[in-house]
Amino acid sequence: MDNINNLPSASVDEIPAGAPVLDVREQDEWDAGHIEGAQHLPLSQLAERTDEVPLDVDVYVICRSGGRSLRATAYLAQYGYDPVNVLGGMGAWADAGKPIVSETGETARVL
Repeated sequence: MDNINNLPSASVDEIPAGAPVLDVREQDEWDAGHIEGAQHLPLSQLAERTDEVPLDVDVYVICRSGGRSLRATAYLAQYGYDPVNVLGGMGAWADAGKPIVSETGETARVL
């Protein structure tokens, strides 16, 4: 793995409108609350499902706090993708007052 400190990163406010967002959290975290329109691909399944990630476009990778998304960003960068790690993850997204949706019918929240 290359130096992870050199990987592209962005704050939640730097994600362009309509940009692809890849959520690498686990299913229960996704179900409780996620960014509407994001693609769900748990980090634990990334190696088998890498072909589902868009190529030739910046993909903003998010998790709960930034650790898993950093690992996913490093992995994807090795294979020619253009990932951008979202600093602070869904916690930062929620703290910024940005909208989230739930798959459970309950009020959306970040686990």
